[in-house]
Amino acid sequence: MKSLTKAEEQVMQQLWNMEAAFLKELAESFPEPKPAYTTVSTMVRILIEKEFIGFRKYGSNRQYYPLVSKENYLSGQFGGVLSKYFQGSFSKFASFYTDNEDISLEE
Repeated sequence: MKSLTKAEEQVMQQLWNMEAAFLKELAESFPEPKPAYTTVSTMVRILIEKEFIGFRKYGSNRQYYPLVSKENYLSGQFGGVLSKYFQGSFSKFASFYTDNEDISLEE
């Protein structure tokens, strides 16, 4: 699965939360300081090209929706970290994490 830039991930986070949105709604959904409308529009165009977002046409307007679920994206990204840094081993990851974090027995 293709990876996303930080800005692309932020747009996807908003769209995952909204499930479907017109560009104006999507741009207005960001917390302050809001990105420029043109920036959101550019990110949406890129995400369509990367096949993360689809759209339905309503006259001259488009309603955008995710083609990739948040869970599938996170799973792919986590799998990439496992293979790149831990030879695909979850136990190596868990061992690294527990050695480097203050985790209680209950956690």
